[in-house]
Amino acid sequence: MSFTSLRKVLVPACVALLLVSSAQAAEFISILTGGTSGVYYPLGVALSQIYGKAIPDAKSSVQATKASAENLNLLQAGRGEIAFTLGDALSDAWKGNEEAGFKVPLKKLRGVAGIYSNYIQIVASADSGIKTLADLKGKRLAVGAPKSGTEINARAILKGAGLSYKDLGKVEYLPFGESVELMKNRQIDATLISAGLGVSALRDLATSIKMVVVPIPADVVVKINDPAYIAGTIPANTYEGQTASVITVAIENFIVTHEGVPTETVYKMTKAMYENLDQMVAAHTAAKAIKREEGPKHMPLPLHPGAEKYYREVGLIK
Repeated sequence: MSFTSLRKVLVPACVALLLVSSAQAAEFISILTGGTSGVYYPLGVALSQIYGKAIPDAKSSVQATKASAENLNLLQAGRGEIAFTLGDALSDAWKGNEEAGFKVPLKKLRGVAGIYSNYIQIVASADSGIKTLADLKGKRLAVGAPKSGTEINARAILKGAGLSYKDLGKVEYLPFGESVELMKNRQIDATLISAGLGVSALRDLATSIKMVVVPIPADVVVKINDPAYIAGTIPANTYEGQTASVITVAIENFIVTHEGVPTETVYKMTKAMYENLDQMVAAHTAAKAIKREEGPKHMPLPLHPGAEKYYREVGLIK
């Protein structure tokens, strides 16, 4: 075979080999978030943009989901690399609480960071007459998507207040945006949303109807008897027309991954997030509460070695 003929055979073969090698080397980072009208989704978009610059060899994408429980089950199945979740759902997943949507303990999960607190925000239309938790009896309430972190929170709050779904006039299992649309159309009386303060769905609702933010008293927090639930406050003027602060319940959010994601990848993801918190804040004001020194604390499951490597590097773990 002549040199020219040999070159015609070898060059395409080498190019093909390089392309295969490149494809094999490419990493995929699927970011599991929540509904598009919540807080997880815009923060996930910001993370994707951050990863795009900090980890150029990786291809990141953002997936809208039903949030916490779905995210954790997807991670366990290897159908995602990083996800947002509420702390109580994460604890339930690690233990394997079937009532919360986890048939077996999800032992492949690993922690990355504690980020900000969700606030249980129960909002009723002013003409519904609802001013207290007791007033929800016989009323129409949206409780979040089925088995979502919000819906798990709704069950806990109602139980702490001595109520259950059976006491309500109607239960709607809907994500934030859809529940707000039903409230605008007077098809439900109230919605329970577990999210960062200033969530867009409620800002939108406050400009459309006169609404009441229903307080959750401290004794309800005590009766829930779960360390993931702590007393919190929704500051005055968080939403249009809300002129006074309202006591409620707060629950910490976490970013998690699974044991199959490489140590170096999780290290880079953790480092990149903390070094670009301004981009997270630009995506949603809830990110103002993300503090690096709080990241490895309160984790109800083991840290991923990549996240642990970062926290050791910055002196937060000895």
